[in-house]
Amino acid sequence: MAAACSSGVREKEVYIYSNLESSRHTSEELPGRSPADESSWYAIRVRARWEQLVADALRNKEYEEFLPLYRKRSNWSDRVKEISRPLFPGYVFCRSNLSGRPPLITTPGVIGILRFGGSPAIISQQEIEAVKAVIHSSANAGPWPYIREGQRVRILRGALSGVEGILVRAKSDWRVVLSVEALCRSVAVEVDREWAMPIS
Repeated sequence: MAAACSSGVREKEVYIYSNLESSRHTSEELPGRSPADESSWYAIRVRARWEQLVADALRNKEYEEFLPLYRKRSNWSDRVKEISRPLFPGYVFCRSNLSGRPPLITTPGVIGILRFGGSPAIISQQEIEAVKAVIHSSANAGPWPYIREGQRVRILRGALSGVEGILVRAKSDWRVVLSVEALCRSVAVEVDREWAMPIS
């Protein structure tokens, strides 16, 4: 998976399961399909600024969807306003078994399912749970440049207890960076340095 994030490689390894492709495959013909795929999390690629609309539509179709949002301050001409933005712009996470022609593919705004080497890219449950923990903690969080190397730590206290990531320093603050490997994207959340224990 790491190779997909390297320069010059990612574009060759990512394929989209588009509406046109879905009409040419049955559940038996789906490449990379296996019983282990059932109830797995996938990254659904969506049109720009369609994340919330797609998430709502998937929920109405009784899919388990997850659209992580963060609060960002926006300077207007007469005031400062906080607005919600997707942590991973252009993507909505969805849990599905991809059997037959998944109705999620025909959802307005959906471009397709993120794939590597011809198979849908499965997002690990651990990564989903870590991002959910960040969202539910109400801690200060936001997008962060994707990183893989660094001091890995586990948070020991607070709402993020048990979450693991890479510890970085930004000015006077400490942050733990969590990554979704399939997207090659990261999220950083502010933490108390004393709450982070190095993982040997």
